[in-house]
Amino acid sequence: MYAIVDIETTGSHASTNGITEIAIVLHDGERERARYGTLVNPGVPIPPFIQSLTGITDAMVADAPSFPAVAARIHSMLQGRVFVAHNVNFDYSFVRHHLSAAGFELDEKKLCTVRLSRKVFPGLPRYSLGHLCRSLGISVNGRHRAMGDAAATAALFDRILADDTEGHLRTMLRQGSRESYLPIHLPAEQVSALPSTPGVYYFHDRKDKVIYVGKAVDIRQRVVSHFSNNSTSKRKQEFMRNIHRVSCRPLGSDLVATVVESVEIRRLWPAFNRSQKRWDFAYGVYAYEDRRGVIRLAIDRRRRYMHPIVSVPNLSEGHALLRRLVKEFALCPKCCWLQTDDDPCIGIAEGDCRGVCSDAEPVGVYNERVLEAIHLMRHERPSFALLEEGRREGEKTLLWVDKGEFRGWAHVEEGDGPADAEALEGLVTPCHGNDLIRSLLLREARTNPSKVRWLS
Repeated sequence: MYAIVDIETTGSHASTNGITEIAIVLHDGERERARYGTLVNPGVPIPPFIQSLTGITDAMVADAPSFPAVAARIHSMLQGRVFVAHNVNFDYSFVRHHLSAAGFELDEKKLCTVRLSRKVFPGLPRYSLGHLCRSLGISVNGRHRAMGDAAATAALFDRILADDTEGHLRTMLRQGSRESYLPIHLPAEQVSALPSTPGVYYFHDRKDKVIYVGKAVDIRQRVVSHFSNNSTSKRKQEFMRNIHRVSCRPLGSDLVATVVESVEIRRLWPAFNRSQKRWDFAYGVYAYEDRRGVIRLAIDRRRRYMHPIVSVPNLSEGHALLRRLVKEFALCPKCCWLQTDDDPCIGIAEGDCRGVCSDAEPVGVYNERVLEAIHLMRHERPSFALLEEGRREGEKTLLWVDKGEFRGWAHVEEGDGPADAEALEGLVTPCHGNDLIRSLLLREARTNPSKVRWLS
């Protein structure tokens, strides 16, 4: 049994908009069995342009039942039936959201008559309900009203059933088929053609502009997972409506995919990516001379045109680094802003500070140790090539880090390796790194030294 549904609403996403009219046509796969339709009071004003489009005014719904008042009947008609609609994800998201708010759960199979029509009637100029009905000679009585469109969709469904000689409907309903969950403009064939390998994938809009970049261990599975729920948020609904194409770049490992994803987000600045657009360490370790000539170390926020010795993600890690340097190089806590009160220096009491803060140690002698600490911090930003898995047997992916900064990557044949930084300049695809990439690659180099070729 099928429930063919059409709704009219106050807006385009379910979480903040109401239903103004709903119509359901029950169909047994051979013919229509029953109809139900009603206006619904959405509890909010209907925008003027919606009133103009549908003809449904605030006055018309003033005495209509609220959705909770009709939710039980709607749920009983939909339960156990395949939910059919033209652009099914839109109608399903609204009905499911408002049923849930009324205390009813909806979790039925879906069928999209847009997708079915593209398969059963290929080559038509457009597949909106109005254009399809004109192309197929189906009369519509009451366009942009729920029952008029539901009845037209039911007539279209009859034509699909009659002309579906290749079993497209059966294929879309079979266990495991996710086609009805895909965005309406995204061809299922593109998703099916995606590889089950690590890599980066791109969602494109109707102008082919990249609107989202993601990475995955299994590209196809990850792409499908974007559409496995029916979130009613405005952002998710806008995201679904804007996806027209998916492309990908297979890569050798999850680490390489993570690096390339971060590079591509910064390069393309996709509209629907939120994370990583400003993923940089927020603080830095800086050095400056005070009036006495003492080189002081301090933690401060990263600022434009100020270049820290090293970057740190937060104050606690910055202070931990300074405490380590105080112990290792006998530095003064007061000159490293670890002690900011007027009490006697705790470094002297603990045997670390040699008294530069109280003129007991010459400034020049103290500064030599500070410069050694600065050299260590900079030395901890090494130059190396990290060799990760490639896309195929016999290939490696080379990731180049120069003085702690990510410079680029390349696919190389196994056994080929960098001789020096100069050779790498012409080998890699140059990229702008960031703190996330630097942190990932330094950690990987320390954890798996067998992958590393150190460069001078």
